[in-house]
Amino acid sequence: MSDHDSPRGAGAAEAGGGLHSKVLAELGPAIASGEHPPGTVLRIDELEARYGVSRTVVREAVRVLEAMHLVESRRRVGVTVRRTEEWNVFDPAVIRWRLAGADRSRQLRSLTTLRTAVEPVAAGLAAEAATPEQCRELTVLAAEMAAAARAADLAAYLVHDIAFHRVVLDASGNEMFARLGDVVAEVLTGRTEHHVMFTAPDPEAVTLHVRVAEAVRARDARAAEDLMREICVGALRELDILAP
Repeated sequence: MSDHDSPRGAGAAEAGGGLHSKVLAELGPAIASGEHPPGTVLRIDELEARYGVSRTVVREAVRVLEAMHLVESRRRVGVTVRRTEEWNVFDPAVIRWRLAGADRSRQLRSLTTLRTAVEPVAAGLAAEAATPEQCRELTVLAAEMAAAARAADLAAYLVHDIAFHRVVLDASGNEMFARLGDVVAEVLTGRTEHHVMFTAPDPEAVTLHVRVAEAVRARDARAAEDLMREICVGALRELDILAP
């Protein structure tokens, strides 16, 4: 899988420093939100003037957007916004930008449905393939989630929640599943940052994470899969209430 098409692709550049990342932080969300709809032609000189940067900086930002398949550059035409069907929707930056827009509810539902299809299977595989260290990590992370929930510390809860799901995906032994770690991280972060979750972690969800860790440690693949499915279905139910 190339960086062009991988879930961990060009979005990493958006998180970096430099003037081009500042251009990306404004231009990327403007494209993802539909402010610049598909077919829009963006002129390099206009982008230079708008963002007060050099042509080199604009071209660097455009190259990142091209790697995400959001735009394409053609000589004598300019930079054209591509059809949404062509976007690399697994790129973490693209996910982040879309979740910041008006289409947030649909995006969250789409991404959570993806999680529901993948993560239960990953948990079942993890019960068969996880290393002793990964089993310990899951146990510790589940306990830290429970502690953060009791303290009503959403920021700490998010950190441990993301780490927990990354370990499950990695422990599955499936490299494709493992590459979805950044996707899941953006979904969980987006739910928290945009307040599309309850003000306090759901006690039932916390318990389910503890039980997933126990099932993986016990090498009970069926239980691990079923319990993770409950977590994902619960997240969908939460969306029904908070982002109908």
